Formats: sequence, C-alpha cells, structure tokens
Amino acid sequence: MKTKKLWFGFISILVVCFGVLGFYGHEIYREKPPIPEKVVADNGTVLFTAQQIKDGQNVWQSIGGQEVGTVWGHGAYLAPDWSADWLHKEAMFILDSWAQKDYASSYRKLSAEQQAALKVRLQKMLRTNTYDSNTGILKISDERAAAIKYISAHYAGLFMDNPALDKERSNYAIPANSIKDAVRMHEMNAFFFWAAWACVTERPGSAISYTNNWPPDETIGNTPSPGINLWTGFSVIMLLVAIGLLAYYYAQNKSDELDKSLLPKNDPLVGLNPTASMKATLKYFWIVVALILVQVLMGVITAHYGVEGKGFYGLRLDAILPYAASRTWHIQLAIFWIATSWLATGLYIAPAVSGIEPKYQRLGVNFLFFALLIIVAGSLAGEWMGIMQKMGLVQNFWFGHQGYEYVDLGRFWQIFLFIGLVIWLILMFRALLPALRKPSENRQLLFMFLIASIAIAAFYGAGLMWGQQTHLSIAEYWRWWVVHLWVEGFFEVFATVVAAFLFVRMGLLNIRYATTGILFSTIVYLSGGIIGTFHHLYFSGTPTAVIALGATFSALEVVPLVFMGFEAYHNLRISRATLWVTTYKWPIYFLISVSFWNLVGAGLFGFLINPPIALYYMQGLNTTPIHGHAALFGVYGMLGIGLMLFVLKGLTQKYEWKDRTISFAFWSMNIGLLLMLLLSLLPVGILQTIASIKHGMWYARSADFMQQPEMQTLRWLRVVGDTIFAFGALALAWFVVGLKTGWSINKEHKENQ
Repeated sequence: MKTKKLWFGFISILVVCFGVLGFYGHEIYREKPPIPEKVVADNGTVLFTAQQIKDGQNVWQSIGGQEVGTVWGHGAYLAPDWSADWLHKEAMFILDSWAQKDYASSYRKLSAEQQAALKVRLQKMLRTNTYDSNTGILKISDERAAAIKYISAHYAGLFMDNPALDKERSNYAIPANSIKDAVRMHEMNAFFFWAAWACVTERPGSAISYTNNWPPDETIGNTPSPGINLWTGFSVIMLLVAIGLLAYYYAQNKSDELDKSLLPKNDPLVGLNPTASMKATLKYFWIVVALILVQVLMGVITAHYGVEGKGFYGLRLDAILPYAASRTWHIQLAIFWIATSWLATGLYIAPAVSGIEPKYQRLGVNFLFFALLIIVAGSLAGEWMGIMQKMGLVQNFWFGHQGYEYVDLGRFWQIFLFIGLVIWLILMFRALLPALRKPSENRQLLFMFLIASIAIAAFYGAGLMWGQQTHLSIAEYWRWWVVHLWVEGFFEVFATVVAAFLFVRMGLLNIRYATTGILFSTIVYLSGGIIGTFHHLYFSGTPTAVIALGATFSALEVVPLVFMGFEAYHNLRISRATLWVTTYKWPIYFLISVSFWNLVGAGLFGFLINPPIALYYMQGLNTTPIHGHAALFGVYGMLGIGLMLFVLKGLTQKYEWKDRTISFAFWSMNIGLLLMLLLSLLPVGILQTIASIKHGMWYARSADFMQQPEMQTLRWLRVVGDTIFAFGALALAWFVVGLKTGWSINKEHKENQ
C-alpha cells in the first residue's frame, strides 16, 4: 500500500472526525439542560437561584467533586451518585407523603394497585418540564419543595457534623465537616437538586429526560429509551463487520516471516553514545519509580476506605487524608508518572534519531525536569488544601481542586503543565530538525513522530476550555477531550511511533513496513477513537444523536484491539530472535504485556461498558474501574515502564542486567493486576449491575447494598491482587535504583556484541 494514500486517509480522518466532534460539541452547547434563574415553589417561595446553583457546583468541586461519589455517573466508586440518590429520596418522600394523606399509611405498605396509581401521579409531576425559557423561572409544587427541604437537611447533616449520620458518613468515607459553612451547604444542595432535576425532566417536545433517562429508576419512569436499545444493536453489528474487514486486510497484507538471517549479527545500539541531554533523562525515571510507589500506596489507602471508611487498619486518616484526597492523588500520580516516562523517552530518542545534540539541549531537559517537579508537588498540595476547605471558591479553582476526575489540578497548575508540554515540544523539534531536513526513508516516520508530539502538547490545552462556572455538560465535553483524545488517543500514537523507531534502529523492523504499519494503525484507531469520545457523554445532558455516534464509533475503537495477539506474537518472536536481542527481553516483555492488556483491558472490558444499554446500567459502578485499571495501568502504565527500560538499557548498554528482580517485578505486577480485577472489581461490578437493573442506580451504590457481608468480602479480596502488585512495584523500583548503584548489573560481564 502506497504511503501517499495512507497520508491522504490520515488527513481525511482527522478533518472529518474532528468536524463531527466540533459540530456536535456546538449542539451540546445549544441543547444543554438549562440552569433556571430561579426555582420557585407554588406558594411563591424562592428555593434556589441560578447563581446559587453555579456556586454550588464550585462547592462540590472544592470538596473533591467527582472524587466524592458521582454526578451523572462520572466520578468515584464509593458514596452515592448524588443525582440518582437525590431523585430516589425525593420520589420516596413525595410518595410517602401522598400515601399518608390519601391512605393513612406508608407507601411501602400499600397494595400494588395503590402504589401504581401514586407512581403514575409522581412521574407526571417529576417528568413534566415546568421551566419557562422566557422568564428563566422553574416552578415546582409545594410537595416537591417540602421534599427538597427534607433532602437538603439530610445532606447538610451528612456533609457537616450530624452525629446521627456518623455511620453513613463512615460507609461513604466522608469526613465530618467536609463542608464547614451553612451557606456553602445550601449552595451545594442547589447544585444537587439541579443535577437531579435534569435527570428526570423531559426535554421540550420529547419523552426523554435531559440525560436520556439516566439514571435507571423505574419508580420515576427512568427506563431505557428506544434509541438506547437500537444503537446498542447497531454498535454490535458495526463491531462484527469491522472485525471481518480488518481480518481480511490482515490476511491480504500478512507480513513476511521473520528471517533471522537478515537480522544484525550484533546490537546496532551498542555504538550509540548517549549525549549529555540523553543522559540527563535518567533522573526523570528515578522520579517515575518514586511516583509509582506513592501512587500504589495511595491506591491501597483508597481501596481500604471502602471497608473501613474512617481510616486504615485502625489508624484514623480521614481527618488528615480524606478519601477524596487519596483518590485524587492516586489518579493524578498515575497520569504524572506515565506522562513523565513517555516524555523522557521522547527526549532520549530525539537526539538519537538525528545524531545531533542541539546547543543548550541539556539545559532545557534539566529546566523541564524541575518545572515538572514543581507542578507535581504544587498541584498535589493545592488539591489537598481545596478538599480540606482551606481556600475560597475562586482560589480553589486556580490553585486547588477543580473536581473533575483526571483533570483535578487547579487552573494555574494546568496552565503551568501546558507550558511545560510546549517546552517539551520545542526541545523535541530542535533535536529532530536536522533529521527532518535530510531526505531519507526515516522522514515519514519522523513526521508521524512530530505530529504525535504536537498533538500531545496541543490537546492538553482542551483542559483550558472551561471556566470556573462553566455548565457541567460543557465541562464534561471538554474534559473527555483531555482524558480520551489526549491520554487514550495521541499518546497511543506517540508511543506506537516510539516503539517502531526503537525496533527500526535495532534492525528488527523494516522502515517501510514500520511507516505503513504506523499510518494504517493510526487511521484505524483514530477513525473510531475521535468520534468514539461521545461514548463518555451518553448521559451528560447531551442530545440523543450523541448516543448514536458514540455507540457506532466506540465499537470501531475495539476492532484493532482484537488483533493485539498478532503484535504480541511478533514481539515475542523478536525477543528470541538472536542472542543480543535477548538482552532486551524485559523491555520487550513489557510491550508484550501491553498487547495483552490492550486486548483484555481496553478491548474486552472496554466493550463491556461501551454499548449504550450496558453503560445505562453500569455507568458509575465497579465495572468502570475494571476497564480503567486494565487500560490505564495495563496499557499505558506497562508501556511507560517498557519505554523506560529501553532507555535505561541504552544508558547501561555495556553491562549485563541481573534480571531476577525485573522478572519478579514483571510477573508480580501483571498477575497482581489481573487478580485485582478478577477477584474483586469484576464480581463487585457484576453484582452492582444486577442490583442496578433490578432496583436502580441509587440502590447499586447505596450503603444498604455495598455494606452487605458478601460485598465486603469481595472488596477485602482485593488485598490479594493489591499486595502482589505492590511487591512488583517495589521490585521495579529496587531494580531501577540498582542500575545506578550497581546491584542490578553485572559489571564483570559485558553484553554480547
């Protein structure tokens, strides 16, 4: 296949797909759930104002936002989804008040016929849209106003210091006085009410709510819409068709068998003398292993909060390190160390490719290193201060906790990191420029490398597209540009190009085959991945067309992952090709594990939750972190470690590695991660899904369900996988440190050349 056609396809995919993403982004702006200027009861009482709802969103963000339960299904897996919980409490309060008034009995004691009559009446009240777009006023009944007063008092006691709710606080790992001010509490209740109102109120001219009838709750009439079922079936058909077409392509373009006689007799990288800037990347990897260890520790603490809501094996931590803080740090540290590893690999590879060290390159690498340290330390400290309510709402937005999962860091730190990525891009471009100017077979692969580098710097800027009080639907739209397109999209392209470069430089992969392979795989991945971003936005106040597009194209995302076994097999054969290649065994093995986790974590567990009908019942349950852990650590984490080991191999080229420790690290981390998923997260997620289908999302996340003995046992079983994984992380750190101190290398025996 000629590369010109592939380049045309690549450019066409970018233009068309981003055009669709942009158009429907405008539609999301246009059709987002309205924020009423006033919420007024029939008796004339003003319950909430638009400013209180917006300020309430900021209050929710300041205590951790999506790290404390969920809203519209996005966030943490401990504590309720506040939109689902509010709706169910509101519904039951109104039903009980009507039952007492009409039948002098509680709702649960009524006959089925009486309950059905009241439910029809309730659904008519809740689902009828009483918002007046001309005046901006939302009118509600006095019964609903009474329910709001009751729920507001309950939440005030939960988030503040009502002793009667101490057990519930412990079950949800919410420290007493998480909110210290009654005004802030009233504002957050205003936001929770609005988020719940959007979940049940039907769009004008439609029989579907603003969130496409999410969350599932039969009592309020939230059941799957016909479109959810239709597009689920269509997504499965698209998946099967696309797999068939790609299988045909693979059969038609099967690569030649690996001819060992054509491989280099000696390691081509032995003669590569690391430049000053390449050597300067070593300290990046020391930070990587340090952040891995802290991240694992935060993960252990965060998971344990699920069974001991106030601390860690009797040690009261919630007063100084609440669940929201430990979970925030756990996620942010993962992103920081994975990105650091990949960026450092790029800084190492660029001068190696061009063979030229630009002036002051080492200074730039060192400057960027210290800038990243400041960003990591400053953002983590700011997030903690925000959660501990030590900042005003404006200061929290800029320096504290933004409350959006994966992009929790304050706006100042976001801008700082964006500038850091631009500096990284400049350093990359300076080093690559001499090679880009030379006519060679490498140029097309170099251009892909540069495009991926530009995308990494540019697409993080999507996180700057929302402001302090941006509508939640809009903030979610842009947030997934960062999480899906930046992390899952262009970082994937960058890493694939880097891996291809390494194999080309080692003489194990033909440059022409590498170029066409990279271009083709990028086209296939981005053709589903760009518009597939919408599968995160099914129920975030978006129009129904988002479901159709998200379901169709997210199914296409899975297609290339089905064939990851070919890549794993190819890499395994490479690792055994010649004696000198076996010295790269463990870096290559980590790449093999990436293929496995791409297939299982991103492919199998990703498609488990991608179809609309599946996500309708699963969003916000433990089925999501199955995909999250397997994809984020299994794919991107293992890839980051593999790239790090390739670089470290280059920096210790003349010495033989003692591989017992790194072997233990590899198998422990992979086995531990697998056990974490299979013994705990998967069974908990399946049981939650059954509960969500039977009773509703509110019940699947409730303390009544999650604190049952069998659920607690399943959560305790996570200790098995976590412990094995933690020992693997410690072994990895020990090995990396040992490359500098000497205990991981055999200085008496040089590698075979």
